[in-house]
Amino acid sequence: MQKAKQLFISALFSSIIFVINFLVPPPVSYLLIVVQAVILALANLFLGKAGAIYVGLVGGFLSALSRPALGPLTFLFTFLFGLLVDIFFLIFKVASTTDGVKKNRVMIAMMFSTTIIGSFSYYLTAVHLQIIDLSPTMLGLVIFVAAGSGISAGYAAAYLWNKYLKNINLAKAG
Repeated sequence: MQKAKQLFISALFSSIIFVINFLVPPPVSYLLIVVQAVILALANLFLGKAGAIYVGLVGGFLSALSRPALGPLTFLFTFLFGLLVDIFFLIFKVASTTDGVKKNRVMIAMMFSTTIIGSFSYYLTAVHLQIIDLSPTMLGLVIFVAAGSGISAGYAAAYLWNKYLKNINLAKAG
């Protein structure tokens, strides 16, 4: 794929993450993690092994600029989310073939990614920063919602990829 097309995909996906974080205030924006998860999964599929890391890096930087008070945390969580997506795609051997991607592998990879980033962000803000109260009930809810969001995002990303996106050849387009 040409560098310009990789840059375009990265900018597009990073901008979507930024718009969600900019227009929707926290904590409601954290409930939209499913949209960010779909974007990061597609970034990996379009851009390759470090695609989600790159989109998380740029999206996190842009989002941090829009939230100066929580900027470092926003950047950290978005970047780490992209890193986790790429790591779990490698672990579960998620790869696009001419037949598409294996839906269950994408769903499991995204479930682990969202559950870890959701638990980590809750733990960091509750225990170390004491912005919110630490509660076993709330932690359980975070884990449940994050896992469900990951499964949903994995399904959506795999569906979109297999149905509409796998045949887009960016190397020859344009």
